[in-house]
Amino acid sequence: MPFELDTPTIIIICAAISVVLFAEAVYLLGFSTASYRSNVNRRLKLSSSQPDREAILIQLRRERGLTNDGLFRFGLHWFNRLLLESGMTRGVFTLAMVGFGAASAAFAGVFKLRGSLIEAGVAATVAALLFPFLTLVVKRKRRHGKFAGQFPDAMDIIVRSLRAGHPVPVAIGLVAQELPDPIGTEFGIAADEITYGADVETAMRNLYFRVGQEDLPLFVTAVAIQGSTGGNLSEILSNLSSVIRQRFKMRRKIKALAAEGKFSAIFLSGLPIAVFGLINVMTPDFYGSIMKYDLTIWGLGLAGAWMLAGNIFMYKMCNFRI
Repeated sequence: MPFELDTPTIIIICAAISVVLFAEAVYLLGFSTASYRSNVNRRLKLSSSQPDREAILIQLRRERGLTNDGLFRFGLHWFNRLLLESGMTRGVFTLAMVGFGAASAAFAGVFKLRGSLIEAGVAATVAALLFPFLTLVVKRKRRHGKFAGQFPDAMDIIVRSLRAGHPVPVAIGLVAQELPDPIGTEFGIAADEITYGADVETAMRNLYFRVGQEDLPLFVTAVAIQGSTGGNLSEILSNLSSVIRQRFKMRRKIKALAAEGKFSAIFLSGLPIAVFGLINVMTPDFYGSIMKYDLTIWGLGLAGAWMLAGNIFMYKMCNFRI
């Protein structure tokens, strides 16, 4: 038989597998734990190679588009906040690349269809401004969703730490050591700010300033009230964790129930575009002969605007704020 193995070959294969398994066992016992601990989140990864916590704090701020003191770097307030809440590192360079790619694609597509440098330039300008903005909006939404999913676990860690007798700054530091990004690094920045002179309330308000997630004000207010008037913070945060977890479950349930409507919107919006592209590939002259007329452009623009309005209405019907 062509695939028959003799006994020496089987022994060699088994020996090779044994060596690989032994090497994996040595790695898991000797290196895996340390590697995992240093790669839980961005801050811990930097800490493994940089012992200066203040330098790490400054680097994390600068990666997020802030100054060394944690203030906005650029003049546009809305752009600074959107860039900060999106969590993008090296955001300006990334946005420039996105804008350049979108502008190049828009310029080439419009110039091929219309043959006009002016129209191609206008399309490239719109794409260069629109696509980076949409990128920031999408990344901010995803980051807020991920932060909301991690937030109840972070408060549970704080509650257990407070009940064990630790102070609030130590409990915040435990969150930075145990949870991945984005919440791990954000709480790590807050812990470092407390270490270098900020009070707990200021550090928590800075945390909300950087993240902007809608559940954070409840946590910040609870910590601020406890710091000024006292009270059982662990009991407050335990109840707050339960409430936020139930809100998160309700959001997921609504998302599942609204999935059909969202898919319908995507399908109905994508089908005309797919048919238009397919016709242009199969019979280029079907639209190519009339694409030079302004009436065609106005008609396509009106159809696109009508589809956009329908998508907005369907989005409002399928999204609920809790």
